[in-house]
Amino acid sequence: MKYNLDGKVVVVTGAGGVICGEIAAALAAEDAKVALWDISAEAAERKAKEICTAGGCAKAFQCDVTDRAAVTAATEAVLAEYGTIDILINGAGGSRKETTTSRDLTFFDIDPQALMDTLALNYMSAVVPSQVVGRIFAEKRSGVIVNISSIASFRPLTRAIGYSNAKAALSSFTQWLAVHMAQDYSPEIRVNAVAPGFVLTQQNRFLLVDEKTGEMTERGRRILEHTPMKRYARPEEVVGAVLWLVSDAASFVTGAVIPIDGGFTSFSGV
Repeated sequence: MKYNLDGKVVVVTGAGGVICGEIAAALAAEDAKVALWDISAEAAERKAKEICTAGGCAKAFQCDVTDRAAVTAATEAVLAEYGTIDILINGAGGSRKETTTSRDLTFFDIDPQALMDTLALNYMSAVVPSQVVGRIFAEKRSGVIVNISSIASFRPLTRAIGYSNAKAALSSFTQWLAVHMAQDYSPEIRVNAVAPGFVLTQQNRFLLVDEKTGEMTERGRRILEHTPMKRYARPEEVVGAVLWLVSDAASFVTGAVIPIDGGFTSFSGV
């Protein structure tokens, strides 16, 4: 189906990564003009070049989305390039071993600053762009924000305290901001989130697959045992829900956090 995104200007944060890179490419394939923000200029440039080679319209911008000055500068650069912004995808984030308990790191020994850093990476990374770009939406009384949350926001992942808590905050922020923007500015401003389940990426590959043997790790086996569809998600499987949420097909949807998890959050084990 077509999502009628022709000419829409979209900012995608974390666009140098796997999932948000797929989202950016899909938006460009729907004829949107895509601004790729990433803390790694090289990663953003690489994805932008790939999109342009495929015939899409994309431009890379280096940006630390937890830094308001950097976000303001990137926003001004996008406005200079495209004239406006219609859609914001907040996708920057990630887990850190410093905030994940293990045999070598107990809960009692986790550095509070490491927890704050993980909160910034997964929560403030959406709040700050939503403040800066969201002001544009408030002024023109229309716009769409989609946050990339996680199933960890519904049920905290064992050991991953920092990531789980931060994504729970992000999902709560999604619902709060949806109400705030609709009531205080315009009901034509919608805010939603998707919550992907386990996706096999370079970031987590060797947590789920043994690097030497290629067999599943114990953690990987447990995940699949609790996933009714018995596999990991593919990055492109997150794309469909995002395209729907940013399109007019979801014009009465705001404040939703949609799991894309193969049934993981529905599974009780009995």
